[in-house]
Amino acid sequence: MAERSTAAVDVADNSGDKPLTAKADQSTADGVAQNPERDTDNDEAQGSTGAEGPGKDTSPPELHSGHKLARRYRLEECVTRLDGFSSWRAVDEKLRRAVGVHILPADHARARNVLAAARSSALLGDPRFVQVLDAVEENDLVYVVHEWLPDATELTALLSAGPLEPHDAYQMVSQVAGAMAAAHREGLAHLRLNPNAVLRSSTGQWRIRGLAVNAALRGINSDTPQRTDTESIGALLYAALTQRWPYENDAYGLPGLPKHIGLIAPDQVRAGVHRGLSELAMRALVNDGATASRHEAPCTTPEELVKAIGEMPRIRPPEPAFTAPPEYQRTTYQQGTYGRPAPRPGATQPIQSPPPPLQSRTGKALKWTVSALLIAALGLGSWQLADALMNRGNQSGDSNNTQTTDGGEKGKGEAKPGTALKIQDAREFVAEGDAQHPEDVGKTYDGDTSTTWRTKTFKEGPPIAPYKPGVGIVYDLGSAKEISAASIGLRYTGDHTTVELYASDSLTPSSLKAMDKIGSVSTSGTDATVKLTKPAKSQYVLVWLTAVPYSGPDPAEYSDAGYKQALTEVKFTG
Repeated sequence: MAERSTAAVDVADNSGDKPLTAKADQSTADGVAQNPERDTDNDEAQGSTGAEGPGKDTSPPELHSGHKLARRYRLEECVTRLDGFSSWRAVDEKLRRAVGVHILPADHARARNVLAAARSSALLGDPRFVQVLDAVEENDLVYVVHEWLPDATELTALLSAGPLEPHDAYQMVSQVAGAMAAAHREGLAHLRLNPNAVLRSSTGQWRIRGLAVNAALRGINSDTPQRTDTESIGALLYAALTQRWPYENDAYGLPGLPKHIGLIAPDQVRAGVHRGLSELAMRALVNDGATASRHEAPCTTPEELVKAIGEMPRIRPPEPAFTAPPEYQRTTYQQGTYGRPAPRPGATQPIQSPPPPLQSRTGKALKWTVSALLIAALGLGSWQLADALMNRGNQSGDSNNTQTTDGGEKGKGEAKPGTALKIQDAREFVAEGDAQHPEDVGKTYDGDTSTTWRTKTFKEGPPIAPYKPGVGIVYDLGSAKEISAASIGLRYTGDHTTVELYASDSLTPSSLKAMDKIGSVSTSGTDATVKLTKPAKSQYVLVWLTAVPYSGPDPAEYSDAGYKQALTEVKFTG
């Protein structure tokens, strides 16, 4: 097989990514560039089939569906066969889960670099990236095993339906920039960030795949890795706002910009684009000669981009559209026309006469039965009315008479519906990581709404995960009580706070799994009321926050801007 240039492949395969900062493997000779429309990073496209790319003198290993690696990873479907390596969807038979696998010969020119990149990426352990699970050299093969996310959707697929809403685009660029800033602090770069490498999970979180590995597979490196990744994030935001790739070449199913006009701001490409996000995209893309629409400095590192995002006013999600319920219409069966032909327009309709009374023996028996039941009901109602009047007369002399239980002691027994339940004690529950402010839990039931227990400030949200599964406080009601509702006062408004209630068996439960979830609610206001559909009986109740809103700096609470919440007063009713 004749040699072809991997340098040409890497530049063309970027399909509009800035090629001047990326250096391809120089071990091969110059050759013919690949058509950029044929490969848009399908090496990891879940469910897609990559196009056959230019070959090297080292051919991909001859593998097939059903082949096992390490007697554990069963290959299922080849999604890419390109430039000496292949990528597969596989099954980890040991853990019974889907995984992705990159495979290349051990004597491939890039095999050592791929192994090193995969192992470095695995050490990062940041859940915002698709995790590398294994990196092995075995039987003349090098293979890298990574997570497979069946419930995630590529940005490419999302943009095929249209541009993202401003809030979605804001969340995407915030989470991607934050993740890349963390990676660069550990000395890791991506160098191939594009719409196929960014995924949105079913929970709304954005994940990045191929950190360091995608570039190593193609022999790409950069003298300015932070600047390269920052510009790629700017290109992702540009595409999300305009449904166009910010270069002249079409790529990733998106049309490029018109030729010979240069890079223009997103709000000049498409009407209705958010002005702040448009300027942010230009500040990230200014590295390629673009001019920011205002005088802010360009962003040349992911850290600078994160800071610029933090200085923007937060973009809220759109209000849900209210749809009136359809007007109730009786069916033709209810209207008495079932089985009859439809009337002709304008025709006079005969008056429907009622059906004849039941004349059969069964009908007569039914009539006597109904009559007897009516007479009995009338008699019972009269007796109950008389009894009520007599009781009322007997009680008229003591207007303060109160029903007693337990031998006549007033006020003892189970709490009645709507009765406030007194909190006896409380402890902060820590499911994972560090505590929040355990010394302040008593302030949530001291009767003073000006005192609070607050969470730490998180950089991303509203969901607290993946930093923590949640944060909260376990309350002791003194004894087992029936709980019908909980009212939680909140300090910060915004989209959104999610509160869950759990019944616990102690004030210091062992884990969240050891408790029973009894209710939940989400709110954007300062009050969260959890009404249980079925009353639960418990002495200990966990108030658990799993999502918190974004809020600016709060000097009164000594907290910075970010995603956070504070509880003012917690009350339970039975």
